[in-house]
Amino acid sequence: MQDRSENAKKIWVLALMSAGSFMVALDALVVTTALNTIRLDTGISIEALQWTVNAYNLSFAVLLLTGSAIGDRFGRRRMFAVGMALFMAASAGCALSYSGAELIAARAAQGAGAALIMPIAMALLGTAFPREERAKALGIFSSVTGLALIAGPVIGGAIAEGIAWQWIFWINLPIGLFVIPLVLRRIQESVGADRTLDFGGVLLAAGASLGLIWGLMRGNKAGWTSAEVVAALAVGLLLATVFIAWQLRRSEPMVPMRFFRSRSFSSGIAASFLFYASMYGVVFFLPQFLQAAQNFGPLDAGLRLLPWTATLFVFAPIGGALVNRIGERPLVVGGLTVQAIGFAWIALIAAPDRAYGEFVVPLILAGAGVSMAMPAAQNAVLGAVAPMEIGKASGTFNMLRYLGGVFGIAMLGAVFARSGGVGSASAFTDGFIPAVAVAAALSLFGAMAGLALPLRRDAAVVQAKAEA
Repeated sequence: MQDRSENAKKIWVLALMSAGSFMVALDALVVTTALNTIRLDTGISIEALQWTVNAYNLSFAVLLLTGSAIGDRFGRRRMFAVGMALFMAASAGCALSYSGAELIAARAAQGAGAALIMPIAMALLGTAFPREERAKALGIFSSVTGLALIAGPVIGGAIAEGIAWQWIFWINLPIGLFVIPLVLRRIQESVGADRTLDFGGVLLAAGASLGLIWGLMRGNKAGWTSAEVVAALAVGLLLATVFIAWQLRRSEPMVPMRFFRSRSFSSGIAASFLFYASMYGVVFFLPQFLQAAQNFGPLDAGLRLLPWTATLFVFAPIGGALVNRIGERPLVVGGLTVQAIGFAWIALIAAPDRAYGEFVVPLILAGAGVSMAMPAAQNAVLGAVAPMEIGKASGTFNMLRYLGGVFGIAMLGAVFARSGGVGSASAFTDGFIPAVAVAAALSLFGAMAGLALPLRRDAAVVQAKAEA
């Protein structure tokens, strides 16, 4: 009888944490196929449109580690429910927004809620399931999250086309109203041993990221040598330097800088930052190209992304299975090179009258490449630290890969604005082609960073040093 009760508790934790993760992951991409509709409906600029995505990713990234610490200090169940409530309120704010500024602010609040939900969900799963059952539970949890990432563009397109773009945010409310009461009733409270809160580190990381992103996004409009852009970039670099110094001086740093002494850790982080920059930049512009340049509706655009996004289910498990056989380096280098080829191919053939069928193969290549590289890079990062430090290593990895996505959107946006615009199909294509070419270059740089990963024969030495 007791075993049945314990199993029921585990199932509730897995189901409710997966539901919360699904909601967060869905909102990361559900907006992509609605962006063109939002732009036409609100009249906001392409720069403001970038902020509707970057505000979410930026607040999520810089608050991620703090979210975990808040759960450890004040109770994971309680703070998970608070995160869900904040996410719901912010979603309502997005749906009720009448201007770009209001939408951007609400998206930033959504990111803050997500930063509570995701790390605490992982911690609650780790607490509920013993070591021998944890891998299976995390596999189910990751599959549900992956399903949201694949379905997001399709769902967003269907809602934007069939109802109104505001409903991509309203759908979060019934999920939250269902999950929060069950979390409070069915999940036991737990706290963690590490309860340190580094608010200074959060402010410095946010300021550094904001300064650098602001400079990149304003460069074309204000002028790359203007006081605004030069000051923003300089402040961003200065705050990034201060952040590193701050972390080196703290006894319990948010991001332990000693991790970067490991070649496996630092090269895995660099590769992940670059391929997320490449991937998120294309995720921002490709659905808009299909709509603004090729005249597909939001739903049709979402469906036409499936050859790219659905490869995650096929190739990510293959990449995960191959890591222990051939090591991380071949998968990261090979996978990101294949993604670069896919994006370069798209840049070469992109045209308003190009038949969609000609994009299918490069989309599959790009998706297969990154799906193979992703688990390998994460394995390299987590395998470079001691088991007791995996939590902080994972948090650092997630923070920097999402910051990579923010920088990728900003960088490709700057390239797009320099060469094209949204005034016509040909103008959009003129900006889209060099932007995707830059994405291919970023992916190739990620492959070059992966060359620094240890070969398979050195992996045991790396692991032994980490555990020593």
